[in-house]
Amino acid sequence: MQRTLILLKPDAVQKSVMGDILARFERKGLKVVGLKMLQMDQALCDDHYSEHVTKGFYKFMSAFMMSGPIVAAAIEGHDAIKVVRTMCGATNPADALPGTIRGDYAKNIDNNIIHSSDSEESAAKEVARFFKENELFAYSRSLVD
Repeated sequence: MQRTLILLKPDAVQKSVMGDILARFERKGLKVVGLKMLQMDQALCDDHYSEHVTKGFYKFMSAFMMSGPIVAAAIEGHDAIKVVRTMCGATNPADALPGTIRGDYAKNIDNNIIHSSDSEESAAKEVARFFKENELFAYSRSLVD
């Protein structure tokens, strides 16, 4: 089993597609093992996007990420990182295939609906950044499997 992080960005919240997006992961057989809504502040944004802080677009990206609430979710399943990133689609929605989350919901590269961890190392750091250990849950899906 693998664990990864997704962030539903302010545009996902504003478009009222949070439930639709989370349901896609659940229908795929992945489990939501942690879930919370929060408002990013500058420190959290700088920490999460540390590799982008010095880039020209960061000022706009951080302003967008702090413009409204986001939803953080820890997702678990077999090859969860790869499965989630495939389901998200290309970072630039213009390149995202129909049927992917970005292909169906995202407006443009600046408002691309969702973040997902890109590696096991990133996933471990990102899940720990947004969730305390007691906010992550193990449970069986035996009632539905």
